[in-house]
Amino acid sequence: MVHRPRKAPRRGTSVTTRRSSTESRSGAIDGRDSVGMYLDEIARTPLLDAATEVELSKAIEAGLFAEHLLATGRVGRAKGGAPRRATREELEWLVDDGQRALQRFVKANLRLVVSIARKYGRSAMPMLDLVQEGNTGLIRAVEKFDYAKGYKFSTYATWWVRQAITRGIAQQARVVRLPVHVVEELNQIGSARRTLERQLGRDPEPAEIAAELDMSLERVLDLVNWGRDHVSLDTPVDDDGDTSLGDLVARETTPGPDSAFLDVESRRRLDDLVELLEPRSADVIRSRYGLVDGRQEKLADIGARHGVSAERVRQLEREALARLRVRADPDLAA
Repeated sequence: MVHRPRKAPRRGTSVTTRRSSTESRSGAIDGRDSVGMYLDEIARTPLLDAATEVELSKAIEAGLFAEHLLATGRVGRAKGGAPRRATREELEWLVDDGQRALQRFVKANLRLVVSIARKYGRSAMPMLDLVQEGNTGLIRAVEKFDYAKGYKFSTYATWWVRQAITRGIAQQARVVRLPVHVVEELNQIGSARRTLERQLGRDPEPAEIAAELDMSLERVLDLVNWGRDHVSLDTPVDDDGDTSLGDLVARETTPGPDSAFLDVESRRRLDDLVELLEPRSADVIRSRYGLVDGRQEKLADIGARHGVSAERVRQLEREALARLRVRADPDLAA
C-alpha cells in the first residue's frame, strides 16, 4: 500500500455532517421530532457489503493520492524514459471519484453513528449535536480505513466515532472545558457508579468507585469535583432575557492573600468541629453538605447506609448542626 499524507475531505463532504433544512427546524413537524426524521432519512440508504466497502475504499485511496499529487505539482509527463505521469484532468477525475465514494461510504454508515450517540444521551448535548460530532469521526474513519488488513469497518469506525463524540462533549457541553482524557475518565466513573448502584441498591461511596476502577480515591474525588456542572453567569433568568444570573450576583472585590488564608482556615476549623461529633452524626453532616466529594446525598441514601429512616437522618442532621453551632460559638450555650 502506498503511504502518503491524508487530507481532510474537500468540498461536498460536509454535506453528511450537516442537518438538512427539514431537520434543523425546531419542535415537531407533523408530530415527528427531528431525530426521528433524521433516522428515517438515513434509513433509506442501503448498507454496504464487504466487497463494496473494499471497492469504495480503493476509490477513496486513489482520490486522496491524486489530491496529494495535485498539491505537490507532480502532474504531466516525466522526462526521459520514465513512466508517463497522470494529467491534471485524470487526477482531478480521481479526486472527484474518491469524493463520491467517500460520500457513499459515509452515508451508508450514518446509522452506526446514531447507535453510538444514543449511549451518550445523558450528556448535556442534544442528540443531533452528538450525532453531528460523531459524523466527523465517521468521516475520519472512512479516510483512514485500511481494507487490506481485513478488519470489519464498523468495528474500526466505532473507536473514531466515540472519540469524536467525547471530544465534542468536552469542548461544547461544559461552561468550563475539560481535557478529553478527563472527560473519558468521568465517563468511566459514571458507568461504574451506575453499575454499583444496581449491585448495592444505593449510591456507591467514592472509595467503592475507586476500587471498582482500580483508581486512587484522591483521583476519583478530583474528577468528581472537576466534573460538577457549572452555570454560566450569562444565563437569562426572566422571559425577556434582559436580566442574567450575573446581574443578580453580588459583585465583590478579588480577595487578597489574607482573605484566602482565612477561607482555608475556616474550612479547617469546620473539619475539626465535625471530627468532634460522634461518627454517625459526622457522616450525616459530611454527606448532606458534600464535604467529602462535593456531592450532596439524599436523606434516604444516608439512612439506608446507617439502617435508619430518612426522618431519623433529618433529626440527626438538626441535632448535629445545633452541636456545631454551640462548639463554634460557646456563647450560644449560655
